[in-house]
Amino acid sequence: MILCIDVGNTHIYGGLFHNNELVLQFRKTSRQEFSSDEIGIFLKSVLKENNFNTENVNGISICSVVPDLNHSLRAGCVKYFNIEPFFLKPGVKTGLKIKYRNPVEVGTDRIANAIAAVHSFPDKNLIIIDFGTATTFCVVSKNKEYLGGIILPGIKISMEALDSKTAQLPAVEIKEMTEVIGRSTVESIQSGLFFGQIGIVKEIKSRIIEEVFKDEFPVVIATGGFSRLFENQKLFDIIIPTLVLNGLFLAYNINKEKEVV
Repeated sequence: MILCIDVGNTHIYGGLFHNNELVLQFRKTSRQEFSSDEIGIFLKSVLKENNFNTENVNGISICSVVPDLNHSLRAGCVKYFNIEPFFLKPGVKTGLKIKYRNPVEVGTDRIANAIAAVHSFPDKNLIIIDFGTATTFCVVSKNKEYLGGIILPGIKISMEALDSKTAQLPAVEIKEMTEVIGRSTVESIQSGLFFGQIGIVKEIKSRIIEEVFKDEFPVVIATGGFSRLFENQKLFDIIIPTLVLNGLFLAYNINKEKEVV
């Protein structure tokens, strides 16, 4: 069994693969001061509570956008699983041609998404939209070229900015809206957050297609914690919430000679 862990700014999102299938998913709030013991105990506990034998874990694959946690992650995996974890990072095999001016700058979660998307849709141009702490766009050609992307504040960050930087605007529930005109302050904020993201996605998607894919339309994939919020808006061809975990599993396989189960 292979344990895959995506360490983000807001959550640690994990999954367990057995016989090439994702059999467990879990989340934990992320923070920068986790000790190796806290991480190791959490991972062991979540597996045991879901009736999985931790002794059967024979590989761990990690991507992290929180560098301060990487030492504790590695130490926790070594101490509690006796496994040296695989980190998706610059220099490892990905099957992609990274076209960033400085490839090191590309977030490893974005690379994991791209690996999984290319595997699921070979020989297709791709736009991958990840609705997480940030909303990110990744643009991948049918030739497996990672062309670049776009990063902007995510819907929750936008809400928190309004709450913290204004005197009278409150924090609100982030939800799908059916009417654009709000009839209260709360509804007005909710509408702005929801339809604002839709407008951003439509505009950026249109510009990407015009700039690089106008001759052959791409497959548009959504992922991330808030992707289901926009499920009814016809913005995407498919939503794959587990894309980053799938990519971590594939990256592990690409970089390990032994067969994994």
